[in-house]
Amino acid sequence: MFTERTSLGLDVHARSVKACAIDSLTGEIIHQTLSADTVMVGEFVDALAREHGPVQVTYEAGPTGYELARTLIEAGHRVQVAAPSKLLRASGDRVKTDKNDALLLARLARNDDIIEVTIPDRSREVARDLVRARDDVRRDLMSARHRLGKFLLRHGHVYTGGEAWSGKHEAWMQQMARQDIAVFGEVSRIVFDDYHDAVAHALARRCRLDAQILLLAEDSEWTTVTRRLACLRGISTLTAFSLAVEIGDWDRFTGRNIASYLGLVPSEHSSGQTRSQGQITKTGNAHARRLLIEAAWHHKPQYRPGKTMRDRWALAPAAVAERADAGNRRLHHRWSMLSEHKKRHTVANTAIAREMAGWCWSLATMDA
Repeated sequence: MFTERTSLGLDVHARSVKACAIDSLTGEIIHQTLSADTVMVGEFVDALAREHGPVQVTYEAGPTGYELARTLIEAGHRVQVAAPSKLLRASGDRVKTDKNDALLLARLARNDDIIEVTIPDRSREVARDLVRARDDVRRDLMSARHRLGKFLLRHGHVYTGGEAWSGKHEAWMQQMARQDIAVFGEVSRIVFDDYHDAVAHALARRCRLDAQILLLAEDSEWTTVTRRLACLRGISTLTAFSLAVEIGDWDRFTGRNIASYLGLVPSEHSSGQTRSQGQITKTGNAHARRLLIEAAWHHKPQYRPGKTMRDRWALAPAAVAERADAGNRRLHHRWSMLSEHKKRHTVANTAIAREMAGWCWSLATMDA
């Protein structure tokens, strides 16, 4: 609820900030162009508060992050970071400038029409950077392996000896490289070594980040939630830790709306007596959504708790382990029912991931 005298909208960029303030008492509108330096922005807000009373600051979430918000909050100002996709814009408004954007934010904040995003503390943001760096390495490793594999394919080499990227596969690649030297010369070996080194480097990066994530999962503020989430089938310690830091405060959701935040609910366009549903919205946290989609595939095979699952249950409260077991049985049953109804596997898996999000929320928030 807007209670301050002055509403300040900031259109924040990497090198500049356009500020627009509305004094709700006098109606005065103040425009100012600032440097992107956080200290200078803070000094401007302090001066504005001294002259025009308490200030509420609003800016859009974006690539500049949350350091400005945290700095202003520490200085005693009220700050809200707006969700860009939820801003109310007139359909006929075709003039978009930094000045107009700042004014729009100030007006929406004054009218309590801002949908806020959660401002993470520094510890959560550091942990989230870690898991996202790991995801970047995963993508780099996949690309590097594809390049190496396609290089060998262009030379007519196709591996059929079992699982790829194993020790046996490595020996086969080295053998194929030696054959190419005899045909194409030493240049072929140089190209192979370059592609191979990229794979080895990405693999080493992934191992290093995995080790750091496991250390934090073992002893940090995220340990409790990580161990609870890992009680579900398909959620490893790495996945559980990633979900814990991506979601952060689980209490801000309910079992019904967490799937919407993750973009796992169907889009819909209904009017009158016509109801039309489409693909999932894919809004919200894409990283957490991908993790749940991948984890949901593990619920398709027959459910038989093994030693790994029971060891994870032993690290969590008994009530959590019991509820996780019920969730695992329910999710496998849902997979079976959807398969019996001839649902496409991708559609069925998305439905399982949607329900799985609710089970994750239940385990993370239950009193035990």
